[in-house]
Amino acid sequence: MRDWPIWTLRRPALCYWILVDVAALATVTWTIISSDTPLPSEVARFAAIAGTAGAVIIGSSIYSHRLGETERNPWAAHLSYLTAGVLALPPNLLVLLLFGPALHCLLAQRPETYRWVYTLSATALSVFATRYLLGWTDPHASLVLMVGGAVVLLALRAALIAFGLKLRNPAATFEENVGEPIDVILGVVAVSIGGLMGCVAQTNAIHALIAGPSLALLERAAQLPQWRRSAQHDAKTGLANAVHWDSRARYELTKGADRTRPMAVMLLDLDHFKRVNDEVGHLAGDAALAAISLLLRGTVRRGDLVGRFGGEEFVVLLPDATPDVAESVAERVRKAVADLTVPTMATDGKPHELCGLTVSIGVATTTRFGYELPDLLVAADAALLAAKAYGRNLVSMA
Repeated sequence: MRDWPIWTLRRPALCYWILVDVAALATVTWTIISSDTPLPSEVARFAAIAGTAGAVIIGSSIYSHRLGETERNPWAAHLSYLTAGVLALPPNLLVLLLFGPALHCLLAQRPETYRWVYTLSATALSVFATRYLLGWTDPHASLVLMVGGAVVLLALRAALIAFGLKLRNPAATFEENVGEPIDVILGVVAVSIGGLMGCVAQTNAIHALIAGPSLALLERAAQLPQWRRSAQHDAKTGLANAVHWDSRARYELTKGADRTRPMAVMLLDLDHFKRVNDEVGHLAGDAALAAISLLLRGTVRRGDLVGRFGGEEFVVLLPDATPDVAESVAERVRKAVADLTVPTMATDGKPHELCGLTVSIGVATTTRFGYELPDLLVAADAALLAAKAYGRNLVSMA
């Protein structure tokens, strides 16, 4: 148990995550104990909802596996049939529906199981809070209550999860904690399909099967944000890749030019990084790149745009940064890299600590070179070469 990854969480996050898990477990236990034996008609509704959802998710998983999609987000589909259960099932059978995402975690062998359990616990609390709002023993399916219930389900779930993620990483952005607008839209669509499925199941259980095609389409559509993020971010570091960073930087520079905001571009290159790959191994090199990316995101200012240009080269756009501010940020990054220690594994399989990493940084500002990105990059690259020529582990202002 001492080796479980959950213990690596910051103490506030660890306490909060455990509190959410315990609250969900207590709620589920009380629901099972206090609920009456379900009627045959309720069991039939459960079979129709669970069977439809199971067929869709399993079928989509098989299809994704055939296409080689290694990472998927099934939560939209899970939210959909859980919403149907809130409307059409008694509380104890609603508990059984929660075994769907739990089983999904086990079968998919998620690398961060504790995070999946935490998300499931937050979902369970939100589902039962929604059920309480609609009526614990006999939910009312009026339009106003259904809309209110959908808002409670989505908002409470998002708040519980986002707060925990914020405690886990205080430097994380709002989008990293809550999601992008398309994630919110998918959540709304999921509960809408689930609401229709639940209403139909209340009338005739077998008619819930009609939601299968819509649920399958939702399950596939829910992968779009994941695919888009994969296309925009570097796989090894999680930072914006060169193409996405270039697009974002040009947009920010155009906005800055309209308002004559001071901005800067910072180009970074790890010194003698080839030695790490040659002497310790490429896996150690990858670990160093991942550690540098985390350090960059935690060391630059909120709102700065960090990207990886390839190899051991990184780039940062600093909005609202005068030359003095840009130099200060660059020095802070340089010192943080010099103090960095990266635990990794050497080629002989023994634990190894990488230390002594340094970085050379070139900085170009809009006050000297204007707001055209190519001009800023050329100037920053020239300053970077100067930093390396003067002995490395330096910041050079263009």
